[in-house]
Amino acid sequence: MSFFEIVVLPNGDIALKRDNDIDEPIIRISFSKEVDGFSEESKINVAKAMIDAGIDLFDKMDLDILQKKENDQSPDISTIIH
Repeated sequence: MSFFEIVVLPNGDIALKRDNDIDEPIIRISFSKEVDGFSEESKINVAKAMIDAGIDLFDKMDLDILQKKENDQSPDISTIIH
């Protein structure tokens, strides 16, 4: 089983990565200089919300793709002749 963690990278980016993984993060979020005044905790909270929204969207996209495949594989009732 793989676990994920949200980390602050040395350059200040916030990333989602697999725990104990030294490779590139799965998601990397960079904030512009305009938000430098925000605390690190605030940036992490925003990043968490962005990551949650992204995961929800990917889940929905996967479901849409699976449903489309099922629809493509099911016979078209209008073409069945008895």
